[in-house]
Amino acid sequence: MISNEILKKVKKIEIITSRLVNDIFAGEYHSIFKGQGMEFSEVRDYTIGDDIRTIDWNVSARMGSLYVKKYVEERELTVILLIDMSSSSKFGTVNSMKSEIAAEISALLAFSAIKNNDKVGVIIFTDKIEKYIPPKKGRMHTLRIIREILSFEPEHTNTDLNIALDYLNKVIKRKAIVFILSDFISPDYSRSLATSNKRHDVIALSLTDPKEKEIGQSGFLYLEDAETGEELIVETSNPLFRKKFASETQKKSMERIKMFNSINLDHIEILTDRSYITSLVSFFKERMKKLR
Repeated sequence: MISNEILKKVKKIEIITSRLVNDIFAGEYHSIFKGQGMEFSEVRDYTIGDDIRTIDWNVSARMGSLYVKKYVEERELTVILLIDMSSSSKFGTVNSMKSEIAAEISALLAFSAIKNNDKVGVIIFTDKIEKYIPPKKGRMHTLRIIREILSFEPEHTNTDLNIALDYLNKVIKRKAIVFILSDFISPDYSRSLATSNKRHDVIALSLTDPKEKEIGQSGFLYLEDAETGEELIVETSNPLFRKKFASETQKKSMERIKMFNSINLDHIEILTDRSYITSLVSFFKERMKKLR
């Protein structure tokens, strides 16, 4: 049973993201994500200048005059949202938890897809596949996706991207657009990600909270790893500790970006204390430049 609170959140997200799709994203989405090729549409009379290779000789023979085949872009695409719902996704120190932002971004991408008559599917994962929603079209299907994300309670707490990516490659046979929404805190997944990126058009959306990058000066701080349960008390007034923490997180972030670049994978950093709209618009603009 879906609670009234969840239903209100779903409605709010639908209103916000539908407006964004109509005003900003729908055209960009259509431009940068192309179909799988060309498909036959109809035949028409031959006109001077047409490529003779498009002449349909069978129809021409029957009709007694020349006809050419007309092709259109095979537009229909499949979009897969690969969503990390491990315990670290429930972290947030500003306005929203990472999981809530993931739900909003998922809605925005899903509504952009259905506006272009594409299918949308979801794989929710931790260190196991928690839920799979097969790709379908339509507004009601998208609303179901948002409800599932907002109300989802995972069975496991840890993250393993390898399991999610391997499952993706098993269930999605044709090339798809795959958005990974995660903090990418996982055992080494570089090989699985490279394999998936060869089969699909993969975009990584790295969700990060400011406190995961830098700890402020607030005296003794009790920390608990949301995924492992490991507990630690740290003295944040120690400048050496704060410097080391910031250095280590930056190092991990740079290593991840370097790995993404090495396999030619598009990636977007989403910070929970800033508007994700700006980050997504920048991504669309950069993607458009690559296509020109």
